Amino acid sequence: MNVSLRQLRALVALARTGSFTQAAGSLHITQSALSGLIKELELGLGVRLVDRNTRSISLTEVGRSFVPLVEKTLQDLDGALASIDDLKALRKGMVRIAAPQLMACTLLPDVIAAYRAEHPGVQVRLTDCAVENVLMRVAAGEVDFGIGPERATSADITAQPLFEMPFMVVFPQGHALEALPRICWSDVVQHPFIALQGQFTERLALDLHVALQKLTLQPSNEVAFMTTALSMVSARLGITACLPYATSLVRLYQLQMRPLHEPELRRTFQVYVRSNTSPSPAVEKFMEFLFAYVASHGWNAPQKQAD
Repeated sequence: MNVSLRQLRALVALARTGSFTQAAGSLHITQSALSGLIKELELGLGVRLVDRNTRSISLTEVGRSFVPLVEKTLQDLDGALASIDDLKALRKGMVRIAAPQLMACTLLPDVIAAYRAEHPGVQVRLTDCAVENVLMRVAAGEVDFGIGPERATSADITAQPLFEMPFMVVFPQGHALEALPRICWSDVVQHPFIALQGQFTERLALDLHVALQKLTLQPSNEVAFMTTALSMVSARLGITACLPYATSLVRLYQLQMRPLHEPELRRTFQVYVRSNTSPSPAVEKFMEFLFAYVASHGWNAPQKQAD
């Protein structure tokens, strides 16, 4: 059985108009072409669908049973094709992102708002989680992509660098560090330091030890989220370190943020996606938008170390 969409659309048009002339006009084809399509359809099905005479046409019993089914099929198909067009044109879609809690409450809301201003029909769902859970959610397919600090990945996940930033020290107003013209890590370790749990502290301590073997980072507190650390700093329970993308939150807590030197330690954040998967148009466009947003802020540009 060889049946084409053109043949089915020809039959529906003929059934609706009851006229070869009108049906051909609605399809922008000639009457002979329309007649040929109906004949091909009947031959393909092996049954007559239309009774013809010199004055009128009418559907056979088989045609009357067949046409409603064809109309429903074509409506469903047209709806599916329209849905694809909407997805391609970003009139609708879904983007699912996993990111560390600090990034989820600073950088990403601004990016999402700017993206949705251009594509209001696309929904963006943001999952904030611990850094260590970002890759897990990507691998499980719970999100379309994740953003987080550089980590070792399996073959199932592909990473693309998003930006690189230096650590900044954060302390309350009137703190002793405020009087220093240049703040070094050797100054930081003289004060109670509030760090994040997990690889944040482990890597930071290792980097400091490699750069300055006599320098040891011993946090007075280790917490799960940077918002907790900032609250504690605001209460003058210690100082902490974070990256410049969190500036808006630091200001909200009315804290000071200054560059850290000797050594200048940096962190690379990456976008993580599942390997061998094709993103939807909405996801692909959001990722392009994210990289452009970061570039517009100069965050992915090499930064010159201060003297």
